[in-house]
Amino acid sequence: MPTDVVMPQMGESIAEGTIVRWIKKVGDKVDRDEPLFEISTDKVDAEIPAPTAGVLAEILVTEGQTVPVQTLVARIETEKGAAVGAGVSAPVAAQPAPTPAGGPPVKQSSPAPAAEPHPSPAAASASPLGNGNGLEDRLRTKSSPLVRKIAAEHGIEIAAMRGSGIQGRVTKRDLEQYISSGAAAAPAAQRASMHAPGGAVQHGPAAEPWAGDKVEAMSKIRTLTSDHMVASRRTNAHVTSFFEVDLTRVARIRHKNRAAFEAQTGQKLTFLPFIIKTVVDTLKQFPVLNAAVSGSTIIYRKQYNIGIAVALDWGLIVPVIKGADDLSLSGLTRSLNDLAERARAKKLKPEEVQQATFTITNPGVFGSLMGTPIIPLGTSAILGLGAIEKRPKVVSGPDGEDTIAIRTCAYFSLSFDHRIVDGADADKFLATVKKGLESFPDMTL
Repeated sequence: MPTDVVMPQMGESIAEGTIVRWIKKVGDKVDRDEPLFEISTDKVDAEIPAPTAGVLAEILVTEGQTVPVQTLVARIETEKGAAVGAGVSAPVAAQPAPTPAGGPPVKQSSPAPAAEPHPSPAAASASPLGNGNGLEDRLRTKSSPLVRKIAAEHGIEIAAMRGSGIQGRVTKRDLEQYISSGAAAAPAAQRASMHAPGGAVQHGPAAEPWAGDKVEAMSKIRTLTSDHMVASRRTNAHVTSFFEVDLTRVARIRHKNRAAFEAQTGQKLTFLPFIIKTVVDTLKQFPVLNAAVSGSTIIYRKQYNIGIAVALDWGLIVPVIKGADDLSLSGLTRSLNDLAERARAKKLKPEEVQQATFTITNPGVFGSLMGTPIIPLGTSAILGLGAIEKRPKVVSGPDGEDTIAIRTCAYFSLSFDHRIVDGADADKFLATVKKGLESFPDMTL
């Protein structure tokens, strides 16, 4: 008997997924829970295990296709010696998708353009009826990367439109109609005049490939990173401050306790847990750095969830240490290592990359001295850590005499949202972090 394999829902807010690659091919034998295919969503990449043992009989969704959750993507034949299909079947878009639990039926649109209804520009610009939390609302606003790119270039809010796609999703044709009607011209012109000098257009022409160039499509994670970074630069009023921090005391504490710590916990002790602990303690003194802007209001978060940027071979992801204020140095170390390892193995859950209230990025591991990181949307600041290295510094002794000593130092950079964070508060925050690290107490495991 064949077993259906569907696009899983990797979190409540996720309405679709993209097949990145098929790990197994048609005709391959698969074991239960063996990785079958890899998907990419708006939140996380993951390898999806086979729901049963058998033979992969059909692949219904090809690599690169994006389909709603609960869409049938493959079939596994569980009967021994059963016939196997010759390859990829007809596109899944021609079939109706199963109904997701708790939501309305999701119908796939026909791949033929003529079968797709075309709303008028007025209909396409109608405000959404839902509250943004239901499956219909999520499907409607999760447009393709191309559609989001076109909308961003013309200053169009997709969430305010109802299109002709699945559950009212805005399609490329909807946007072209909307743009050709002239409805988007005035807002775009206003934004261009605000952000570009002398009336220059906000976005230049797209680059064209030259002879001999290699051209490849952005991966899902790269497209999402691009969208997020551009949106953040347009939304947050970025300012960056820099402080040099003397980590000599932390280096000595770490060196003194490293062997015992590793023997007790089985984890390597790095500088990062010391920094996270100090940052969390300081955030409690400066709550605006742990806040978010919502229209004309400020949301002061009571949770301290620290996002840690992890560089992967295929992109960047930011797993989140939830409730970091409740963790000791050993607890922070375990969480850090666990999240980083599972990020590289594509084993993170969607909720593990959400709800950060403050973020730390560590380009110093690659030798960078300092940088100006971009603030993640929904937060007010991000801390960048430069390379930790020994430097000659002027140090005042107990007798007041100055001497040159070798100190372990690093540059810390804080990018903050100047809409709600004043420069004085940002600098006081960094000064307090500096003081906390330079006078770090003897560690308690």
